[in-house]
Formats: sequence, C-alpha cells, structure tokens
Amino acid sequence: MSSFFCKQCLKTMINSFLSVRSNLFSYVPNVTLACKRYIQTIKVGIIGSGPAGFYTAQALLKDSRVLIDIYEKYPVPFGLIRFGVAPDHQSNVINSFTNTALQDRVSFYGNINIGQDVTLNQLLKSYNAVVLCYGATEDRKLNIEGEDLINVLPARRFVGWYNGIPQDSDLNPFLQTEDVVIIGHGNVALDCARILLSPSTDITNHALTALRESKVKRVYLVGRRGPLQVSFTIKELRELTKLPGCDTIVFPEDFKNITAETINELPRPRKRLTELLLSLANEKNLNNNHKRCVLMFCRSPLQIVGDKHGKVSSVNLGVNRLIQQEDGVKTELTDEKEILKCGLFLRSIGYRAVSIDPSIPLNDKTGVISNTNGKVHGFDFGLYCSGWAATGATGVIIGTMNASFEIAEHILKDFGQNEPLLVEKPGATEIIPHLKSKGVKVVTFNDWQRIDELEKNLGSQLGKPREKLVNQKDMIKAVDEEKD
Repeated sequence: MSSFFCKQCLKTMINSFLSVRSNLFSYVPNVTLACKRYIQTIKVGIIGSGPAGFYTAQALLKDSRVLIDIYEKYPVPFGLIRFGVAPDHQSNVINSFTNTALQDRVSFYGNINIGQDVTLNQLLKSYNAVVLCYGATEDRKLNIEGEDLINVLPARRFVGWYNGIPQDSDLNPFLQTEDVVIIGHGNVALDCARILLSPSTDITNHALTALRESKVKRVYLVGRRGPLQVSFTIKELRELTKLPGCDTIVFPEDFKNITAETINELPRPRKRLTELLLSLANEKNLNNNHKRCVLMFCRSPLQIVGDKHGKVSSVNLGVNRLIQQEDGVKTELTDEKEILKCGLFLRSIGYRAVSIDPSIPLNDKTGVISNTNGKVHGFDFGLYCSGWAATGATGVIIGTMNASFEIAEHILKDFGQNEPLLVEKPGATEIIPHLKSKGVKVVTFNDWQRIDELEKNLGSQLGKPREKLVNQKDMIKAVDEEKD
C-alpha cells in the first residue's frame, strides 16, 4: 500500500468511508492503484557528467518530481569541459553546471565505472529512467598503412595529455621534431595546432614543461574537402591567426573556384568564416615568423611512412577534386600526389561511441548508440541516450546543449505517456551501499569541491588559474586528507 495519497485519492477514500463504513478496507486497494499515477518522485540516473549529462539534467528538472543522480567514472565532474576543451576556452559553463549539481534534487557520484562497479541492469532496476551521456570516446581511424607507427596518435589523446585526463597523462608525444601533420579540419585539430605552436600557461604543468622544450616549427592542418566544408568555427580560426611569432598560411589556389557570388549566398556564420579564410589567402605581407600553421585543403592521407626505427617520418597525400552531389560535396582522388615530412602525426577525424554493456546497440555506420529521439532501440521504456553517444560528435557545445534539451523533452513526454507504469524506485539508496560493499570509493560533489580548491591553490603557486591533479589516486587522496 502506498505511503501517501493524492488529493483525489484521499477524497475517494473519505467518500467511501462515509457511504460504506463497514466495507472501507475493500476500497483501499483501488485507492492504492490509483495513487501509482501520482508518485512522489521519478528517479533518473545519468551516466556521464559532461555537457550532455548536465544539460539533460537541467531540462529534466522542469518536472518537479524528478530526482537525478549523476554517475561519473572519474572522481571529478564536467567531462569534456575539463578534459576536452582547451583550458583557456573553459567558460562560465562550469558555473552553470556547478549550480545544477548543488540543487537539492541532484546528486553527483564520481569514481564509478558503469559496467564494472555496477551493471546497467542494476541501474535499470533502481531508476525509472537511465540516460547514457558518456560521449564518444573511441577514435575513428583512417585505415591506411602506417597508422600503427610510433608517434602516430589520436588528437583526442594529445588533448587529454595537455588537459590532464588521467589515462593520457603519461602519453609523452614526440615534440623534438620541426614538422607535425594533423589530419582534420575541426575545432579539436585547431586546438592541437594552437597548443603546439604557442602553449597556453593554463595547461597541466607536465605538458607545459614539455611544450616549452618543443622544437615544433610547422604544423600542417590537412583536410580532404575544401574551404567551404571545414568544421572549425571562426572563433578558433581567429585565435590561430593571432598566435605570437606564427604565420597562418592559406593558399590562394584553394579559392580559385569559389566566387564572390557563392560566398554571398552562404549562411552568415559560414560566410564570415570563408571571408576570413579568403583574407588569409590574399595576405601578401607575411611576417616571416619562425613558426607556421599551414591549412591544406582537398588532400587525403594515403600512407604514413616510417623510418628504420618504426617512427613516422612522412605522409603520402592524394590530391582530391570536389564533386557536388544531391546529398552534399564528395571527394574524388586525382592522380596527383604529395609528400609531407613529419615527426608527429595526429589523427583528428571524429569519434565513435563505445558500449558499456552488451545489450546497448551501436550503429556501426554512424558510431552512435542506436536510438530514436534519445530512446535506445530494444528497450520499451527506461533507457535513453543523449549527447555525442546519441548524436555523434558535433564539436560545438551549443549543439550538444540543444540536442540534450530536445532529448530531455522526449523523456519527459514519455514519463507523461507511461505514468501508470511509473512506481517508486530506490535510486542511489540502493546503488551506493552496493558500491561501498565492493570497496568502491564514491566521490560526492562536496568531495570534488575539495579537489577543486586544492587544484586552485596549487595553480596559484605556479601563477596560473589551477594545476590539475592528473592521477586518480591523487584525487582520492586529496579527498581523504581533507576529511581527516
């Protein structure tokens, strides 16, 4: 029997009592069934504390019955905002997420590996809904010869290295080379180029020390399509052009088939970006700086070549022609070839989601969890996905925000349509004791605030906003020492 009654059910019970006092208890079961439509709380477990997790949480909280528990595999929150965005680009979004995490109806539990410490099935039994927001963490590959050579790295891991992600802290990229090739024309690729050519003081100290001793002089940003198809934003490009002691090179011949009329017909953001690229191509008075970032278009890597020690030494490129088709611009290889020498090769061509449980269906073609409006295929009710795991990597946080809000609306609509099926669930009151019984050190948001304060103190000693702890054991130690 439910422990409370809604107004309508209470009225029904009183009327029953007055009319048929002797048979009161025969009416109570019917009252209890009716009350299932008016449960006090809807428990939602969110897996992943990055932008998708927090934006989805913010939208779900519009239903006053929703209580949210956010689970994160690291002891620290914020996902890509902490680990994937250049440190000098981290904005007030963290303040917004912090305000969300501090709400009474939200709890954060870090240092928990879903699939290892607790199963997806256990979560589904403990929550009315589980939302997978753990992103896309597997790199797409070029699938060309030489991709396994030494110093051929995913850009994601390079970003993780300078941003302090624990598993990438010992990456040690080879920086004693003058030439670096980055395959990809997205914001991540431009971030990597910017850090290689002029490292920000906000990055982790081990990375800053290595980059200050770097011999890198030239970074080649190589994309398979043209200037009109780049994925980076004008903000990223502008920052690249303003690097001290560095020229940004764009070749005029890449614009020979792009007319002023074509540019004027572009949507405003794309128009402004293309105009900036064109201005760089028309730049006659380069400063002859000792460092250069070269944007190369219509090039596809065909083979990565290594030296006798198994280290990358160059990359063979094929020159493409662009073909306009109904579903977009396609590329076709020509007979023309080029060779770029390099001692470090970064691959930045996108990401794929991974499965944390065999029951989660993945779309092999798109690299995302198979879903419709966020509802995971194969599950009648209760399992959803949001963010990059659901939509693929967008590269722009506002895209993640809008998509997460939209998926949250679909989830809330499902709650309304399935309200008779909703029952009270235990949520974290069942999961956390289970984790502690297995010896898992559960980190709360208050614990994270202690880590946050320590990192800021360490940073102030080095003249920077923060110095991140890059080892999970150190993070846990910082929590335990503060409590002692």
